[in-house]
Amino acid sequence: MRRLMVLLPGLLLSLLPGLCLLPAAQAGTLLVANKAEGSVTLLRTPGFERIVTLPVGEGPHEIALSPEGLRALVSNYGTAGRPGNTLTLIDLASLRPAATIELPPGARPHGIAWVKSDTAVVTTEGLGSVLLVDMNTLTVRKRIEVDQDVAHMLAAARDGSGAWVASMGSGTVAELDLESEALAGVSASGAGSEGIALVNKGSEVWVSNREAGTISVFSVRPLHKLAEIEVGGFPIRLAADDTRGRVFATLAADDALVVMDSDSREVIRRIDFDIPVPENADSILAGRGVSGSIPVGLLLSRDYEMLFVAHTQADVISVREARDLKQVAVFSAGSEPDGMAWTWMDLPLK
Repeated sequence: MRRLMVLLPGLLLSLLPGLCLLPAAQAGTLLVANKAEGSVTLLRTPGFERIVTLPVGEGPHEIALSPEGLRALVSNYGTAGRPGNTLTLIDLASLRPAATIELPPGARPHGIAWVKSDTAVVTTEGLGSVLLVDMNTLTVRKRIEVDQDVAHMLAAARDGSGAWVASMGSGTVAELDLESEALAGVSASGAGSEGIALVNKGSEVWVSNREAGTISVFSVRPLHKLAEIEVGGFPIRLAADDTRGRVFATLAADDALVVMDSDSREVIRRIDFDIPVPENADSILAGRGVSGSIPVGLLLSRDYEMLFVAHTQADVISVREARDLKQVAVFSAGSEPDGMAWTWMDLPLK
């Protein structure tokens, strides 16, 4: 077992003289999906020591936690030549994969949320739909057609009443009523709509448009476009910190992170990453005008204290204190890290 804070390469340590550990009060467990090796790595916070790496399906992209935080659901997207059509259920108490959930052939599951104890929702790029999965029977209960091209990322209301889907190919955002289990509306967002987050206690949905280089802001129920924020740099993921009135976006092409004020809807800070990249690095976005560490995955811990960034080209995760955005750690998880989840459970359970 590697102690990740100790075994960082010497070069990386020399570039991070301010490296430190987060306060012990933030104990929990971070889960990281490693796309290129078909696995999920669990790491103990705040020390970021590896607990275990578990096999899942091919090309895992996103992770959703159950409401009680003791189970995780992973979307197995597949590869360019082999579309995935499964979800992997992980039992965090026993630290093992517990089941594989079969989806229709060619589904390509991606964005995922566990909205109620018995229901998960997942986007399927290959089907142009959102699937409702019964977590008691581990079967697909309903398919909601969104009729948009490349239904990618998903954000869901905390009470499970609604979900919003960003579709890259059509440049749109769709609103789903999960109580009636129907499509409620679709609105144009921008070219390459990908990242998505609920902001201001769920009253707004923000969408990152990677080709357009913008962030679109919508009110919800019904969808209505309120603003557009120019950020450039291929914005690819979003995370909202309602406690501090901020929204974060990773800029994959610029190797940077921007911070926006959720009230003024203006960029208030930009952080340029300085993360070493291995000479043989190769990720899914490399060669598309994107270089550097390629920050993609973005996660704010549930206690609003830690901000995690997955650098897919550098095969590392960087961690910042959400309060002042001071970088406090950089560590490896697996090959091409992407989607992440954080639970307050200190695993393994004693």
